[in-house]
Amino acid sequence: MIELKNVKMNFDDFSALNGVDLTIPEGTAFGLLGSNGAGKSTILRLLSGVYKQTEGEVLIDGEPVYDNVSVKNRVFFINDETVQFGKMTIGDLHDYYKGFYPNFSDDTFFRLNEMIKLPYGKRMDKFSKGMKRQAIVITGLASGTDYLLLDEAFDGLDPTMRIIVKRMLVDAMLDRKLTAIISSHNLKEINEVCDTAALLHQGKLLFNRDLDSVKGSIQKVQAAFEGDVTEKDFEGLNVLHFEKNQSIIYLIIKGEEEEIRAELEKKDPKVLDMIPLTLEEVFIYEMEGMGYDYNGIK
Repeated sequence: MIELKNVKMNFDDFSALNGVDLTIPEGTAFGLLGSNGAGKSTILRLLSGVYKQTEGEVLIDGEPVYDNVSVKNRVFFINDETVQFGKMTIGDLHDYYKGFYPNFSDDTFFRLNEMIKLPYGKRMDKFSKGMKRQAIVITGLASGTDYLLLDEAFDGLDPTMRIIVKRMLVDAMLDRKLTAIISSHNLKEINEVCDTAALLHQGKLLFNRDLDSVKGSIQKVQAAFEGDVTEKDFEGLNVLHFEKNQSIIYLIIKGEEEEIRAELEKKDPKVLDMIPLTLEEVFIYEMEGMGYDYNGIK
């Protein structure tokens, strides 16, 4: 289990994290969402022991991370920058990380590289951005750690490689209960890989939710009624958004689908359709309900 307890991280007069409490269970595919400067990368660097928090606790399985070799041996951090590997070949990368991680698997490394066929003896500064990212991802998966931290994991990958890397991650999570923490701006990527996600903004955790429960907790309704109706006619429901286009009413309502449908049917609608929400729509209306402008957070 990963735990952040009232974590604050300051850089001179800048507050990167401001009292973050977060728990991530073992075996979870966890997404960190937020704009640039929200605090996503700071959390990953704290969990990998690169930074020491200004205040609070950063724990993995109850042990502090910073300056703790036994914990750091169980964590692999894939940075969003790969320039530091420029002079290395794939073979150098293999040898370098094998020296640090006692559970490093040669079999996994070479099997995964066979899937994507990166040139083994070529310097990585000759690779494309996507090829560099693929190289470090297969190294991270081969390291045999319990925790894999990925900062903008799919950045620079073409669509085919995105599918392959996602499949690698899912296989590792199923095979050995790998806990993957993935930061991204891209809700679609998080939705496809993660089962839980947290949204950060200006160093604060706005919410941390199971994605299936999020999608089931807000309903999008398209309806038509006899006569004129206004938002006041739905005061018994937790309406997050009301829109009217001629005779058609569009509602975003927080609550369970069956209960909302039953309540609306009492009003004898001529049309009543429940429309699935995208994850982005869910987050937009969650943010509006909390008084935030989602457009300022993306």
